[in-house]
Formats: sequence, C-alpha cells, structure tokens
Amino acid sequence: MAESWDGSYDDSGSFSDESGFYARLHIEPIYDSFLCPLTKKVMRDPVTIESGQTFERAAIEMWFNECRESRRKPICPMTLKELRTTDLNPSIALRNTIEEWTARNEAVQLDMARKSLNLGSPENETLGSLKYVQHVCQKGLSRHIARNAGLIPMIVSLLKSTSRRVQFRALETLKIVVQEDNECKEMLAEGDTLRTVVKFLRHEHSKEKEEAVALLYELSTSQDLCEKIGSVNGAILILVGMSSSRSENITTVENAERTLENLETCENNIRQMAEYGRLRPLLTQILEGPPETKHSMAAHLGELVLNNDDKLFVAQTVGSSLINIMRSGDKQAKEAALKALNQISSFEASARVLVQQGILPPLVRDLFAVGSNPLPMKLKEVSATILANVVSSGSDFNSIPVEPNNQTTLVSEDTIHSLLQLISNTGPAIECKLLQVLVGLTSSPSTISSIVNAIRSSGAIISLVQFIEAPQLDLRVSAIKLLQNISPHLSQELADALRGSVGQLSSLFRIIAENTGITEEQAAAVGLLADLPERDLGLSRQMLDEGAFELVHLRIFQLRQGGTRGGRFLTPFLEGLVRILARITFILADEPDAVAFCRNRDLAALFIELLQSNGLDNVQMVSAMALENLSLESKTLTQLPTLPEPGFCASIFPCFSSQPVLTGLCPLHRGTCSLKETFCLLEGNAVDKLVALLDHASEKVVEAALAALSTLLDDGVDVEKGVNILHNVDAVQPIFNVLFENRSENLMRRAVWTAERLLRNDDIAIEFSNNPNVNTALVDAFQHGDYKTRQIAERALRHVDKLPNFSNIFPNPGT
Repeated sequence: MAESWDGSYDDSGSFSDESGFYARLHIEPIYDSFLCPLTKKVMRDPVTIESGQTFERAAIEMWFNECRESRRKPICPMTLKELRTTDLNPSIALRNTIEEWTARNEAVQLDMARKSLNLGSPENETLGSLKYVQHVCQKGLSRHIARNAGLIPMIVSLLKSTSRRVQFRALETLKIVVQEDNECKEMLAEGDTLRTVVKFLRHEHSKEKEEAVALLYELSTSQDLCEKIGSVNGAILILVGMSSSRSENITTVENAERTLENLETCENNIRQMAEYGRLRPLLTQILEGPPETKHSMAAHLGELVLNNDDKLFVAQTVGSSLINIMRSGDKQAKEAALKALNQISSFEASARVLVQQGILPPLVRDLFAVGSNPLPMKLKEVSATILANVVSSGSDFNSIPVEPNNQTTLVSEDTIHSLLQLISNTGPAIECKLLQVLVGLTSSPSTISSIVNAIRSSGAIISLVQFIEAPQLDLRVSAIKLLQNISPHLSQELADALRGSVGQLSSLFRIIAENTGITEEQAAAVGLLADLPERDLGLSRQMLDEGAFELVHLRIFQLRQGGTRGGRFLTPFLEGLVRILARITFILADEPDAVAFCRNRDLAALFIELLQSNGLDNVQMVSAMALENLSLESKTLTQLPTLPEPGFCASIFPCFSSQPVLTGLCPLHRGTCSLKETFCLLEGNAVDKLVALLDHASEKVVEAALAALSTLLDDGVDVEKGVNILHNVDAVQPIFNVLFENRSENLMRRAVWTAERLLRNDDIAIEFSNNPNVNTALVDAFQHGDYKTRQIAERALRHVDKLPNFSNIFPNPGT
C-alpha cells in the first residue's frame, strides 16, 4: 500500500517516492566498503570480527545469536570459517569516513529539498521535501542539520498553505524536527508561530488538529516554553476543552491532557486552567505548594466564578487547608483564604462540608476579636459573609461548639449577644452580613427559639426596628427579613416598637407603596406587618389613621387587575396584603371608622371574590376569617323595621287593627340587610362559596370557612332560619362530612358546635339519627373533647335520641 498524503507508510516500511528522490541523490558514489555485507546498506556503526570482515554491529550480533540458538559454532558469514571468538572491534576510522560522506551528501540533499519548501512550489515537490526532512531527522542524526540549514522558518511558512496536505505534513515535520532538541523548539517558538499552531487546534479537520496538539505537546516538554504557550490567547481554553472532549479521538485527548500536565509547571497557566474549569492543578498547589504559592492560589480561587459542583469539589479537596491558612496570623494569607472560603461557602452542600471541617471556631473568633491585633473591618465583612452563608447550610448549630474546650455554640445566648453588640458597633456593610446571619438562624425551626430568647433578653428589638429606615437597600431587606422571621414569636414586642410616631411603621408602608414590581423587600415588609397581633387595637387604629388600609386595598386591586409585575414574590406579597387588610375586620366593634372603611371599599364583596383564589390557601383562609368577622357585625348593623303607631280606634278596639305586612327583610337578621352596608353573607353568593371550601385539602381553609358559615347559626340571629338557609344550599351534608373527618381538635370543636345547631331542626335530626358516622363522631367528641365540647356533644346526642332527655351529666348545660 503506497503512502497516503496523511503520512501513513506502505507495508514494507520504506518511504514513498516523495522523499526517495532526495535520498537517492549522492554527490559521491557509495563505496562497497561502506555497505554491510549482511544488510547491503550503508553502515552506521561498523565493527570488525576475527576474520577481518566488517559488518553493521546490529546485523552481526543477530548472526551470532542465530548461531547460538541453533547450537552451531560461530562462523564468519562471508568466509564461513569457524571463529574462535565473537568479539566485535569498532571500526572507528571507517565510521568517521562514512559519517563525513553522509554529512556531505545530506547537506546537498537538504539543500535541494529546501528549494521546494515554499508556498510557490508544486504540492508534490513540497510534500516530498517535507518527507525527506522527516527522513533525515528520524535516522537519529543530529537535528542541528535542519536547524543550521534554516529549514524551520521555511517549514513554518508552509502552515499558511492553502493545501491541507501541505499543512498536515508541515505540522508533522515540525513535530519530528523539534523532538528532543530544545534549541529547535526555541527557534520554532519565535515570532507568531505558536499562535498559528494554536489556531489549528480549532481546525474542523481532525488530522490537522491531531498533529497540532502533538506538536504542542513536544514544545511543552521544554519548561522554558510553557509560559509562552500559555500566553497564547485561547491555547489553554482549547486544550482544556479537548482534554475532556468525548468527540475527539483518543490520541488527541491524551496529547491535550499531557500538554496541560506539562504546562502546569507555570503558575500563570495553572490560574488560567482554573478559570476554565480545570481546578485540580490549582488545588494541588494549595495542598502541596510552598506558603507563598498556597496563598496566591487561594487568592485566585476566591476570584473565580464556580458552579455548585465545583464549589463542593473544592470544599472537599482543600477546605481544611483553607481553614488552616485562615487560622494563621498573616493577614495577607488570611485575606486570601477568606476570599476563597467566601466563594465556596455560597453553596449549601459545600458550606456543610466546611462546617464539618471546623470553620466555625476560627470564623467566630475573628469576628469577635478585639484588642491589639483585630481583624481589619474589610476582612470582618468577608468573615460575616461566610458566616451568613454557613448558617444557611442547614447544619445543626445547637451541637457545634464555636470555642475550643467549651460548649458555647453559635446559638448560645452569649454568642448572639456578642453578635447583636457587633451589629450596633460596625458599619452598614458588616451590619448587613451579620443581620443575614441572624436571618439564616431564625429561618431554621431548630434554632429560632434560641435566637428569639437571646434577642428578647438583650432588649435589641428597638435597635433592630430602626434598621427599617436604613438608606442601604441590602441592610433594610436583611433587617426586615429578620423581623419577619421573629414576628410570630415577638409579635407584641414588635407591635409596641412600631406603634407611635417614631416612623418605622410608615416606612414599612412606604416600601409597600412602591409600584415598580414586587421586590423581596416588599414581600418581607408585608410579611412582617401581617404577623403583627391582629387584635392590637392601637396599632390598627394607627394604621387606619395613616391610610395604611387604603394603601393595602389599592395594592390588592392593582394586583388583581394585573397592573403590577409579579415574579417569585407575588404569592407571599398578595397573601400578606390580604392578611393586613383582614385585620381591620377585628376592630369593627370598637372602631366606627373601620366599619365606614369596610362599607366604602365594599370589603365584604372583595373577600368573597378572594375566596375563589384557587391555589392560594392562605388567601382563601384569611378571606373566610374576614367574612366571619364581618358577618358577626351584621347583627348590630342590620336596621330593624319601625312599625307605625296604631290609630285611636285601634288602640281602644284592637279587633279593628291589623298587623302590617313588611317585605324585603333579611330572614336571618330580621331587618334590612345588604352585603355592602351590613356585610350580610346571604348576599353575593357568599354562602355557596364558603360551602365549596368545606371540601378543601387545607384544614385551615376548612376551619375558616366553617367558622364563617357558623355565624348564620350564632346567637342573635334566627337560628332556625339559618338552618333552613344552609339546608337550601345543600350545606348540611358537607358540614357533617367535616365532623366525620375529625382532622384536629379545633376543627372538631367547631364542627360539633355547628352540627348541634343543625340537629335542632327535627327533620335534620331524623335524617341523621341513624347515620353511624354522625353517631361515632359525636360520641368521640362526648368522650374525648374538652369540657365545653363535651357539653355541646351531649346536647347533639340528645337531638338524635342517643341520650335520654333527662340526662344531667353536666351541670348548667346551657341552651
């Protein structure tokens, strides 16, 4: 098989005619004494044996081996005479003569070949010349011939050829020329050659790409060239991609990997590799390098943008080393380590690894350190950021000590007090990060109680509330999120701090008023306000006086009209707004202005609409609760009819008088009702929508809906009419279904109360008296409920004749 353009060989192993022409040119004839009698080729290492004959060393050694293997005595292959010894005597004079002859001939041959090493020569001549150069170099002769003949720049110029065959052969030749010759490598690396070779790494054809990366590997074996290769724009990026490629052939991948390994001798190259995702060399330097290198690599690590998988890998590999560097007294080294730890701690999984490796004690020590050698504020900010990252990892901070030989933990009262004190004595940047630490700790159910107790004992509520008015957005957001987290546990303390004329309450509502899209700050502010005690009359009055409810109503309207951009904070923002608006329904009995507001804004209709907010359980629950409060006020707001005074005759003779017939009255409240003015649930299809929620998956929604429906059976209304209303809308069976399910004690108590009211109706009592589910649920409540629930269950059981009417188990059973 003839050699193809890509450099393969024929079966005999000889070179093709492309180079053979030059190999056969001699300015001097080949003398017979130059030829080995066995190989018929010019000798390179001639030796003389006992018979006086001269052979190529390798050939005569093979001959003697064959004699021994066949158990024959050694003989001269030319004279066939037996030899007494197989000693080989170098023929130095002949070898020198052959070498001189070879040098003279190859010089002429190379000179002829070099004439075709230009872009203007025919392709076949150029290919043959390149192949001959390879032939000369591969014979093991000194490559100084090619170097001194000025061939390297000429071969490099062929890389710009338009022929793929020439480009490939030029790359292949350069690889052979520079093998084991640092001077050739240095010469090749001059000028723009390396950049040209790197361009071939992006070549669309695999053969050229393969040869280019093989050439770069050869060049990279010279340590002096490693930095120069790495300085070529894109070289390391492409090599990193090739080393991990699944589409390249295995030889290309292996050569790319070997090249990168050689380039790792240069720190700048290691930094570049890390930027392109090859982190191990940099991590190895952090683990094994000298101190100065460790610190510089750690600093560079802190500047990288890592994905989460890389952060976890780095934490597992060098986390302990970085923590040890952070412990050192060298501030420059500490800064490098802190920057790296800040980078990798931003992922929860890697932060957990750092906690396991012991980052908390030195971190907390540096943060709280005072005295002659404290950590600079710039680094305290980084430490605070790392701590904020770490506390969001979900680790068990109740059991991890932060001081050696001490059981003090991050959530111990003393630690939190120190943290709060540090917050009050630092600048905004560190304050923000430390508040984020508290946000993280109060976001965990396992640690929030410790933090709340420490905040309460330190009296820090007032100072924390003041951050609501901070000019820095990040600081405000962190403070509001912290206050939101602790508000369910410190709601009254927060309400007391916000109440009055200091201004923080108004600041929260100013945040909510911004209509540029829903932000994290707005969602947190709404959540904080929603968690304040709903029955705090003073706070609600202040909110009413300052127009807060008006603002909240407007924002809800804007959201429902689609006038505000949503995003991931839309749901908590809407839920919080509804909860804030609902608090006005808790003060209706004490605040006429609240009643007027509800009427003017038709809040009953709004909450009825919100009952249909499918997927927003909290909105539906709070809306039902608000409707319960509004419905309870209907009894006092309903206008009872005024009957005309009887005439004179009628007053003397009643038989002459007749009872006037009044129409249009509410059957439940016995007066003039409307949804807007008296909040009567019989209007606006409220009852049907509340009944529909009795089948809701959320227990809290069911309980709120049942509580609102129970107002139709409450004292002060016509209970019999209320029962009929519920019966007419098919609400009786759904109510009893709630009783059957018996999901929680609160819901059971509410369901038993409602069922007892319904069973006062004889028809309903007869219908459900033989229902085993009803009987079982009522008996269970009678046996296991609290005192009041047992009383109500007893009366219900009497309605269905499961207890005798003369039963007097409980004193003062009530009505």
